[in-house]
Amino acid sequence: MTQKKTNTVEESSFISHLIELRDRLLRSILAILLIFLSLVAFAKEIYNYLAGPLLAHLPANSTMIAIDVASPFFTPFKLTIILATFLAIPFILYQFWAFVAPGLYKKERRLVLPLLVASSLLFYLGIAFAYFVIFPIVFGFLTAAAPEGVAVMTDIAKYLDFVLALFFAFGVSFEVPILTIVMVWTGMTTPAELAEKRPYVVVLIFIIAMFLTPPDAISQTLLAVPMCILFELGIFFSRFFISKESADLAEEKEPHRLEKK
Repeated sequence: MTQKKTNTVEESSFISHLIELRDRLLRSILAILLIFLSLVAFAKEIYNYLAGPLLAHLPANSTMIAIDVASPFFTPFKLTIILATFLAIPFILYQFWAFVAPGLYKKERRLVLPLLVASSLLFYLGIAFAYFVIFPIVFGFLTAAAPEGVAVMTDIAKYLDFVLALFFAFGVSFEVPILTIVMVWTGMTTPAELAEKRPYVVVLIFIIAMFLTPPDAISQTLLAVPMCILFELGIFFSRFFISKESADLAEEKEPHRLEKK
């Protein structure tokens, strides 16, 4: 009888968790939809603003083109949906936080919420850095590198795919400090170990930047250098989030370092 009652309670708890998860997913989707509906009337203006860095560097009398018949409509529409999703990220993360918070310890709740806020800000900072710093440099170089007699006229759909790839690459790459802090906080490593592995991390960063950016050395370098700086910031701030396990691990390894010296 007791076993049946326990199973019933566990099943009821599991179903209630699924219902809560469904409700929070629906709220997130509704938030994206509301933002999209408020922006869709300005879809053309939003795309014009996004195309600004490229249009500023196009030669005189050059314009962007639409290869597909439906591109003039669907491309700004697609951009507006993606922008609505980006703008809803803080609300989506809050829904995630509200769902997992009851299962966390008090100390974990104090740490996770600041990390969620910081990760959102860093993601937006990466996108802003790409738009205001990287785009003018990259587009200025690429348009100037066009051979003589070649008219630079980019398709609007391909341009959107290109800039979204860069936005995603820089937005995710700016999360390096959060990743570093989480690794130290969970006891996977220590700030000292990360500092020792710095040369390998730098090489790995340049490899990652090569895959995330278009096939040119300028984009790769412009992504890798901020990632290296952010890695150093992550090492610095991770010292304030170091767990007891990480501290014990560092103390255990310290004698071995002294012996090697």
